[in-house]
Amino acid sequence: MSTVSLSRSLATLLCVLLAACQPASNEDATASDAPAQAPVAAAAAAGRLAPLPGKENAVPQLTRTTTIRMQTSSGELTIEVYPDAAPNAAQRFVELAQSGFFDDTPISRVVPGFVAQFGINWREPHKAWENRLFNDDPTLFSLERGTLAFAKAGANTNSTQVFINYRENNQLAAPQYNFTVFGKVVTGMDVVDRFEQVGDPSGGLDQGRLWADGGAYLESLPVKPTMIEQAVVVE
Repeated sequence: MSTVSLSRSLATLLCVLLAACQPASNEDATASDAPAQAPVAAAAAAGRLAPLPGKENAVPQLTRTTTIRMQTSSGELTIEVYPDAAPNAAQRFVELAQSGFFDDTPISRVVPGFVAQFGINWREPHKAWENRLFNDDPTLFSLERGTLAFAKAGANTNSTQVFINYRENNQLAAPQYNFTVFGKVVTGMDVVDRFEQVGDPSGGLDQGRLWADGGAYLESLPVKPTMIEQAVVVE
């Protein structure tokens, strides 16, 4: 099997995996802002992330932050990326933003009350990122509303696709899934809530068609997805 075919097979498996993890209720959940003891307080002050239950003594101090401003057709959001939380994932996300990978790409999957997913660019030279896999980071922080993690379909298969949690999804941190938080939407979750749901209610748009010729595929759709117009590293 070619690397491209493998990547697309893994992406298909991911849709099944995340659908299996989707909670039965679509009611939205908001992360608690209640005061907490260290190291939760330290994490919140430095990076707005909370440790997973049981990981309070394992989380690193979040001393570094990279801010990314993302303009979408639904409005603007601000994402903070925390290299100390997940070094491999944070580095890849910033690299993709710096390269222009996310510009003019769709929010390809929206499951209200669960996740919104993006990160497919079929154009050259961006398409080559599809097969540049990177290794997992330890999963230490809670997948609360607004947090970001890379989509994958098995160990060390992270690439370009990212999801934003609409609610607390800590079931995705279980060892058999090991999805890892690397950042958070700090302004603009109301924009994320307005992302258009398109395609299959669970799987979203056809990933194979997006990777093959996304422009023609998007043009053919009767309902257009929310588009990322530009993602810029601002600090």
